[in-house]
Amino acid sequence: MSKYFEALEQADRDLARHAVAQAPTEDAAPRTRPESAPPTAVVPAPGSVDEHLVSLLDPTSFAAEQYRALRHIVERARVDSGLQVLGVSSPGSRDGKTLTAINLAGALAQAADTRVLLIDMDLRHPVVASHLALEDVGVGLAEAILDRAVALDDVVQRCREFNLSVVQARRSLNATYELLASGRCQELVEAARQRYDFIIVDLPPLVPIPDCQLVQKWVDGIVVVVAADRTPRKLLATALNALTPNKIVGLVFNRDDRTPSRYAYGNGAGTGRWRWFGR
Repeated sequence: MSKYFEALEQADRDLARHAVAQAPTEDAAPRTRPESAPPTAVVPAPGSVDEHLVSLLDPTSFAAEQYRALRHIVERARVDSGLQVLGVSSPGSRDGKTLTAINLAGALAQAADTRVLLIDMDLRHPVVASHLALEDVGVGLAEAILDRAVALDDVVQRCREFNLSVVQARRSLNATYELLASGRCQELVEAARQRYDFIIVDLPPLVPIPDCQLVQKWVDGIVVVVAADRTPRKLLATALNALTPNKIVGLVFNRDDRTPSRYAYGNGAGTGRWRWFGR
């Protein structure tokens, strides 16, 4: 794991130098938001697709090109190692994992002949449906796990305008641990393997709940989203230690602002592009 921390430390040093270079002069206008102010969660307007889903709404933009670069990494991993089911998680909450997962799925779905399924597996705090402005169809992942009569096709919603299929989580009133630990959950993912080229899974955070650790055995790899200047190193260390080392595909270092294009794309995850640290 040391190579990840070395890379992140270098990225932090680069960001610090960039911040000094961009520091305002004494005559500059005061900031409208103090540095100590907490990040604001990104909440999409009811009934509308979240504007930060650039891969879906503005696929030719510079911001979307960054996710297309991540798509290339995933496609290459599919050829090199057979990666098909990719989980996206983060050490804690509000690091930008969900919007990263949706934007990656959208980037993969830009190929018209590619079948992409996005699964919201964060049963404690499902937000994929709200970001995509999906209506509640009454059944989701939790219902399919609990009732074997509910098949995968019964819970898949097709977003034809984006060439994307989605499985909502729907907040579970049952014990989340038991749901994710059940063999039925794995059966549904295996069924998805037969129907889709790529399955992107929005996983729960790695710390402090064990949900993500339960499902890592049946995903092919996991991308860990880390928020620059926000995710504590100790929390990241705990998160990485919770995963089987060969399951870690790489880290997305979120909130890297060193680019002319400044765009917010996370639940309080900040603005800017990301950097990739692969294994």
